[in-house]
Amino acid sequence: MQVIFISKRTLFLSLIMIILLIMGVCINSYFLNKSVSTVNPIYIGNTQEKAVALMFNVDWGEEILPGLLETLREKDVKVTFFISGRFAKKFPEITLKIAEDGHEIGNHGYSHPHPNKLSLEQNQKEINETEKVLQELKINSAKVFAAPYGEHGTTVLQAAEALGYKTIMWTLDTIDWQDPSPEVILERILPKADNGSLILMHPKNCTLQALPGLINSLQKEGYLFKKVTEIINCS
Repeated sequence: MQVIFISKRTLFLSLIMIILLIMGVCINSYFLNKSVSTVNPIYIGNTQEKAVALMFNVDWGEEILPGLLETLREKDVKVTFFISGRFAKKFPEITLKIAEDGHEIGNHGYSHPHPNKLSLEQNQKEINETEKVLQELKINSAKVFAAPYGEHGTTVLQAAEALGYKTIMWTLDTIDWQDPSPEVILERILPKADNGSLILMHPKNCTLQALPGLINSLQKEGYLFKKVTEIINCS
């Protein structure tokens, strides 16, 4: 039987090589993970100021929007409308009126699909096509994106981030698409309203009826009304 002798020096060098190899793998893994940033949606604005933001997701409701705009003019309140590309293309006059009244226009995708079922490239196409429609209307839209149905899977968030958009969720939801009474809408929002609240609504008749009381009550509580980009402190 042949006996192989390994010198202490060889053993020592081998151990050093193994340790260095392990350290290299660990360091590489660390920096690789650091380079992949986690993209998170925004649920609330600046909590240091007594202000809220009203947000309207728009893919329908063309018959309600003139009344909403009139109420907002009367109350001298500016809000953010997240508009789908197909709505802006079908109703350019209403979309332009929203912008002319000084409201902020964000991106709501083009065809109101379920974003979580789309690829990253398909989600980017939805955002880009809406941006193109708004540009054709010469509207300077904000780089904020409200995904249809509030879906915010990884590909949705990454698609928006890659195009320079911040994905906006909400703090408080009126759930007005279920056609509750105006009183129910107020009950859902007023007791929970707080600094930085992002309040989600849609162009529904119940919302139109609830809006004056909602604004009045929040103003009595000392809240200011800001656009989304203002309350999350971005341009």
